Amino acid sequence: QVQLVESGGGLVQAGGSLRLSCAASGRTFSSYCMSWFRQAPGKEREFVAAVSVNGVGTYYTDSVKGRFSISRDNAENTVYLQMNSLKPEDTAVYYCAAARTFSRSTSSPDYWGQGTQVTVSA
Repeated sequence: QVQLVESGGGLVQAGGSLRLSCAASGRTFSSYCMSWFRQAPGKEREFVAAVSVNGVGTYYTDSVKGRFSISRDNAENTVYLQMNSLKPEDTAVYYCAAARTFSRSTSSPDYWGQGTQVTVSA
């Protein structure tokens, strides 16, 4: 079992940066694919980024490619989402998720964090 706690959200101006962190409990963190999802007001929750178990493979939704970077530190049981060149449309609650197998589906993760708010002003 894995417990996830996100942090690092906040209010920034367009063009700014934030780094989200997701701290995981448990001894099996390194066996999970870690992902970030987000849900903006009035929209469905959507896939943002994922990193493979060993940290080598990364995947991004088209709207964040070139701006966001996901990484993980298995020794610290932590996954990160570095967000640069933020846009107002990035405003959303960002959720960390853990899954045994990679999937862009919101139904696939075994564990979810509570979310952290990211607000980007124009």
